[in-house]
Amino acid sequence: MSDTPVASREAELAWAFPSVNPGAKPLGARILVQLRRAKKRMTSSGIILAHETRDTERAQNMVAKVIEIGPLAFKHRETMLPWPEGSWCEVGDYIRVPKWGGDRWEIENPGDEIDEEKPTFAVLNDHEVIAKLTGDPLEMKAFV
Repeated sequence: MSDTPVASREAELAWAFPSVNPGAKPLGARILVQLRRAKKRMTSSGIILAHETRDTERAQNMVAKVIEIGPLAFKHRETMLPWPEGSWCEVGDYIRVPKWGGDRWEIENPGDEIDEEKPTFAVLNDHEVIAKLTGDPLEMKAFV
């Protein structure tokens, strides 16, 4: 039985953004995001990707999924009222983040193979969100 396109896309999203505990919660006006994993070690056609290829894509990655939003995020710092334009993103949204911004860390994923990229998380300031993605987060390519 073959995967349908929807099931295949869902499997790819689940691999790119695995469900693991990040081990941290955002405080204040910060948001917690999970960065998209680069590529699998081996392509669907059986080509093994070099570490340099995966490292380059990982360094250029700016796509993330919003995991949690701090209690003061997207609020005026003096009045604590929501920003006039509202929140720029919600939990579950896919966004663009600064390439080098945020506090980043990796987490072991028990279901991964030894050579697979570990899930990476970051905590960013709310105003550092670059854009909310309206297209497929798997199709957004890094500019090298």
